[in-house]
Amino acid sequence: MTSNFSFQLLHADPRCGARRGLLVTPHGAVDTPAFMPVGTAATVKGLTARAISETATQMLLANTYHLALRPGEDVIRDLGGLHRFMGWDGPILTDSGGFQIFSLAQNSRVSERGVVFRSHIDGRLLELTPERATGIQEALGSDIAMVLDHVVSLPCQRDVARDACERSIRWADRCRSAATRSDQVLFAIVQGGLDEQLRVQCARRLVALDFPGYAIGGLSVGEPQGQMLRILDVTCPELPSNRPRYLMGVGTPQDLLEGIQRGVDLFDCVLPTRNGRNALAFTDFGPLKLRNLKHQRDGRPIDSTCPCPACQHSRGYLRHLFMAGEMLGPILLSAHNIVYYQRLLAEVRAAIQAGGFAELVRAKQDQWRLGQDGEG
Repeated sequence: MTSNFSFQLLHADPRCGARRGLLVTPHGAVDTPAFMPVGTAATVKGLTARAISETATQMLLANTYHLALRPGEDVIRDLGGLHRFMGWDGPILTDSGGFQIFSLAQNSRVSERGVVFRSHIDGRLLELTPERATGIQEALGSDIAMVLDHVVSLPCQRDVARDACERSIRWADRCRSAATRSDQVLFAIVQGGLDEQLRVQCARRLVALDFPGYAIGGLSVGEPQGQMLRILDVTCPELPSNRPRYLMGVGTPQDLLEGIQRGVDLFDCVLPTRNGRNALAFTDFGPLKLRNLKHQRDGRPIDSTCPCPACQHSRGYLRHLFMAGEMLGPILLSAHNIVYYQRLLAEVRAAIQAGGFAELVRAKQDQWRLGQDGEG
């Protein structure tokens, strides 16, 4: 582990796995549990770096596959690295491209060497080996890089999950051997599909390789929530308590609380911004669908306690923006939803520290279920 990267466990809830920690990176510290908005192509859609900073976001996620295709990691390197390129001076985590093996399966071919993609943009070939994925992320200059892993769709046959899991372990070891930057750390990714035994075995073998952090990947790809939680129940206890734990691609506000309850420290998901672009606002009383006619003459804000720019306007105005096709609507709702996630995580951190996490979870779940002011 590099000298400018550390993770300190500050408080653990004795009643469950919830924990509060401090993750230190070369570009600043992150209070955990934390949520990372997704900036796939070096941008969180519709929001400037300053706007993202104003949401109380601490760390962002960007993507190796997409940035390697456009504009190319060499361009970003020559322009001073990803932080300077996108104007964000906080921590950045880059995914390795492994998820695209699943999401772009029709355009990819996997072998022991790596994966070859046919670009979804112009059809040219892009090969990602563990060494290449690591090299791209080093050129990007992110604070945390992810190993290349083999993500498969769920459910799948056990032999398919086992083969992808074994390959992911071998690729993780190759990524570790290829890493050269002293100011960037590499996180391993636990795979194994929905098979508890494979997950436990994978976690133990990756822990033996002594990575600075561990992710749980290959979930939130269509399986029921209960299946995901079952895998977290067996996987999190296998991961070191003194290393950060990252649940990739998850999820709803409810998913975040469930993951935190099981010991997860980091999350990312496109949900807040994707839903924001489609006129759905997250609230403590359930989701608010602002295209609904009932909001046409509603003078209330989305949430009178929320400091975001969207909540300076009425629901009626926000609805108008979406109905008129104005770009301001998606921008405002994206900002609101990220603020909602960050406020939720801030509440969670305070509750863990004060010993009231279980009570907070019950209160949030009751509000979401009743949907008194939203439409949940």
